[in-house]
Amino acid sequence: MKNSIILYTLVFALFLHSCKNVSLEEDSVPLAKVDRQVLTVKDLQKAIPDNLSENDSVAFSQNYINRWVKSSLLLRKAELNLTPKEKDVTQLLDDYRASLLIHRYQQKLLLQKYVPLITSNEIEEYYNQMSENFKLDKDIIVGIFIQVPLNAPNLKKLKKWYRSDEPEDYIKLEEYCFQNAQKFDNFMDRWVTLDEINKLLPKPLPKHPMFLDYNKFYETSDSTSHYLLSIRDFHKVDEIAPVTFVEDKIKAILLNKKRIEFIQNLEEELYNEGLEQKVVKFY
Repeated sequence: MKNSIILYTLVFALFLHSCKNVSLEEDSVPLAKVDRQVLTVKDLQKAIPDNLSENDSVAFSQNYINRWVKSSLLLRKAELNLTPKEKDVTQLLDDYRASLLIHRYQQKLLLQKYVPLITSNEIEEYYNQMSENFKLDKDIIVGIFIQVPLNAPNLKKLKKWYRSDEPEDYIKLEEYCFQNAQKFDNFMDRWVTLDEINKLLPKPLPKHPMFLDYNKFYETSDSTSHYLLSIRDFHKVDEIAPVTFVEDKIKAILLNKKRIEFIQNLEEELYNEGLEQKVVKFY
């Protein structure tokens, strides 16, 4: 019996996946029943996400039916064992509906009227006020990372160019890397954590606390490649992060504050509007 139900379910799941438009008669075909509660093909059809593969549709259908049965059994037990007072959830449903509608309206207004704009001055001001909150928990650097094959040509010139501060040498370095490098990343304009660099190396950088103080350049190799790292600047753990490293985080904080202010102002406007239009009355 159990196998036949599963087979029946699989057939319908495949059918629903291949054709979302089922007839009214097929809609009402039952898939499971708990006491007086019935799960129909139509119910399952509504639940199945679009664009699932056949195998995924089958797995989803089986899981959905099992969860529906278990949930229905729990609900049945709750109905049988709770007192009428305990089963009275009218107020909870009303409160939930009210909060849900308010939230949806706020989101609609945010989309329609709220234009987030965070200036660089606002970011700088917040950073200066709250800089102690932006201490680093990881070492960060700016620089250049290069990976080339062991047999790459002109390695001596490469090592000279990647250590140089001359614009002409950087142009030569860039041309060389475009032709020969397996990986070339110039991150002079952004901060990168040492964890990110370690993922690119055959072995992690030394963990000595003074490593960054005394190593502007780092080179290593494995059985296939040479790795070269130029460290042009750095900040270590527990130092205050540079503003450019935490800029996105500050933007998120300021945007959230502005959203809260927008909603608070909206509530105040609606309150005053309600008083003026005599919609609000106090007793």
